[in-house]
Amino acid sequence: MELTQPSVSLQIQALEKELGVVLFERKGRRISLTPAGKHLLELAKPLVRGIENLKSDFEAQFENLESGDLHIAAGESTLLYLLPDFVDRFVRQFPQIRLHFHNVTGREGLEMLRSDEVDFAVGSLLDVPDDIRFLPVFDYPNYLITPLDHPLTRVENISLRAISEHGLILPPRQLNTWRVIETVFRQNGLELNVRLEAGGWEVIKKYVELGLGISIVSGICLKPWDRLFRFDLHKTFPMRQYGLVTRRGKFLSPQAKRFIRLLVPDSEKVLA
Repeated sequence: MELTQPSVSLQIQALEKELGVVLFERKGRRISLTPAGKHLLELAKPLVRGIENLKSDFEAQFENLESGDLHIAAGESTLLYLLPDFVDRFVRQFPQIRLHFHNVTGREGLEMLRSDEVDFAVGSLLDVPDDIRFLPVFDYPNYLITPLDHPLTRVENISLRAISEHGLILPPRQLNTWRVIETVFRQNGLELNVRLEAGGWEVIKKYVELGLGISIVSGICLKPWDRLFRFDLHKTFPMRQYGLVTRRGKFLSPQAKRFIRLLVPDSEKVLA
């Protein structure tokens, strides 16, 4: 107990006074329980065991919570292309956990993390603030996409200069995609020739297919059945990384840990 003998004696005396009974019978150097003491001991044993096991019992039950709510922030492309398979697996394993997805931009997702409106975010993050932790999980190259009958489809090795001669369809300029593409063009001494701004990869792909322009998109949105010509730009543009975004020091609920274990193969680095 890491207590001195006098301290224990004082506590025993205080307990006897509070209960109004004698708990110990002293005979010389020997000490034994009185009938009242034996009765109290039997009552106290399960209470003591419960207190000693409180931490482990709590952790075991807390980790096994299979209900409650889980709030996740993610952009449209992440919700459409990356998460569906994981969500399907999650709801099958934990049908009692209610999922809430917040379709927001990356900047809005960071603000929701900071205000504890969401448990975590999933998406792409170019600049990582000091209070945020980003764990990349998925890598996608960027592609040039054009209509199937576009002149660039007959060019063997498409250069950035050749792309710059055609009108681009890009997401709104406040989004990261615009910034990445503009930076690469400027580094190569070229200006963006933007014909149309459109929100959402599906909209952009449709407008490209209709011949309204060409685009540079993340490979996350391309499917085998898309009626588009595509050219891999991984030698020109950095890979687009998607992953888990959390706030440093934020407590992760058991529900959040369950989803993260599905999403991140080596989740212990995140959950530690």
